[in-house]
Amino acid sequence: MHVEWVGTIDSTNAELVRRASVAPLADLTVLATTDQTAGRGRLGRAWVAPDGSALAVSIYVAQGSAWLPLLTGLAMTRAVRGLIEPPGATLKWPNDVLIGERKVSGILGEIVGGGAVIGAGLNLGMTEQQLPVPTATSLVIEGADPSGLVERALDRYLTEFVALWEGFVASGLDAEGGLRQAVSDACGTLGREVRVELPGGSVREGIAASIDTDGRLVVRDGSGEFAVAAGDVTHVRVV
Repeated sequence: MHVEWVGTIDSTNAELVRRASVAPLADLTVLATTDQTAGRGRLGRAWVAPDGSALAVSIYVAQGSAWLPLLTGLAMTRAVRGLIEPPGATLKWPNDVLIGERKVSGILGEIVGGGAVIGAGLNLGMTEQQLPVPTATSLVIEGADPSGLVERALDRYLTEFVALWEGFVASGLDAEGGLRQAVSDACGTLGREVRVELPGGSVREGIAASIDTDGRLVVRDGSGEFAVAAGDVTHVRVV
């Protein structure tokens, strides 16, 4: 693994995509910063945080897989659990990490040739006033020790990611080698009532029943079961 730290950058994902488009990158090439000026989330949404308050880290892997965002989310979930007490983080399918009902981390993947760049943003020291939306949170808000938090968060995340990725590669990119079960165990979406906004604008509601062999969320409603590969999934909250 090669880890490069940069003081400021537009987007760690965009930079690794640029580099991979010009010349081959080594598997597990990492770019990280706490000052990202043009970060992006899913569906082109902006991801903005005050300088030093959030960690942005992107990893290039030489093989792409539909399971990569879920593997990354699992790695971040485990890392966050090790940084807060009690360790109550869960994975929201397909690419967010929640503490309770509030988002602390988001995942964004991009295909580059035969490989992929997978980026993660983690809110570290944001105050309540700095949060972009009320449904967000940060590690410090949730009780994490702020001393050396950047280094500890990056180390925990990369350690978890490498262990999961190397195991996945060794299995021949077969999620049935343990990854699907591990993701399911960490996924707080399963068993919940969800609202699914599908491409094209249609909306369906049901119970999140399982994650299938392709990493899709299987939702059960009055008409039976359907699998979601893309679209926004919202946990329906009891009011």
